[in-house]
Amino acid sequence: MVSLAPDAPLTGAAPLTRRSLFRRRSAVPGFGLTLGITLLVLSLIVLIPLSSVAIKAAGMGWPDFAAAAFSTRALDAYRLSFGAALIGAGINGVFGALTAWALVRYRFPGRTLLNGLVDLPFALPTAVAGIALATLYAPNGLFGSALAKAGIKSAYSPLGVVIALTFVGLPFVVRTVEPVLRDLSTDVEEASATLGAGRLQTIARVVAPALIPAWLTGFALAFARGVGEYGSVIFIAGNMPFKTEIAPLLITMQLEQFDYASASAIAVVMLGVSFLLLFLINAIQAWSRRHEG
Repeated sequence: MVSLAPDAPLTGAAPLTRRSLFRRRSAVPGFGLTLGITLLVLSLIVLIPLSSVAIKAAGMGWPDFAAAAFSTRALDAYRLSFGAALIGAGINGVFGALTAWALVRYRFPGRTLLNGLVDLPFALPTAVAGIALATLYAPNGLFGSALAKAGIKSAYSPLGVVIALTFVGLPFVVRTVEPVLRDLSTDVEEASATLGAGRLQTIARVVAPALIPAWLTGFALAFARGVGEYGSVIFIAGNMPFKTEIAPLLITMQLEQFDYASASAIAVVMLGVSFLLLFLINAIQAWSRRHEG
């Protein structure tokens, strides 16, 4: 009887090389077609519009660009837009994670209703949300009157902008953290407890490392949504220049005055800062994944 060694190659079989593995066809063909369609759609929807804004702003010349993009009014608008978006994303980061934890780890009456309410900012038109928030937080509103008695002005102030951005950004954190919590078995937490770890130690050393990448993603999405939000903010902000005027509203006002170059300059600054912050958040997220691995 003739036997073959386990490592002996079969007669007539071509050796597997890196190039042959790379050229091996997928069970579902069409990579070239799907990649081409993806690049075409991405170019038409994202790259070409953003490039046209940058080209329009580049035609101004540096003095005119600086005068339009870095005026005192524009700087105050940037400060409010990015600052309120950052605060709103931070609030959603805390309460969104707690909401996801309650929805995944516990069963209670009204859980299905609460789960549906989380997605309400996705389905609700932003203008409707803005009118509802302005009604509730106005000085004579249900919440606004109570806050006014405590000396807190909510509507028509920077606080109103934070409230609106917190409202629209909550689902992003909840829906990005929730799947990770579902995949994180409770057996891991119970094993940590049986080994003598306290609740805080279990959260810090077992739960948090698994949630940080997803939490950062939700935070970045909530922040990005807040920076570009318009409809839900203009009704509750008051839109006072140098005080409660957001950058998207300033761009709209420039367009209404047919000052397309100034609007493009402000848009380019917002675009650049948003890219920089999102790149930083994604870098931190990638670092946390490598550290976890």
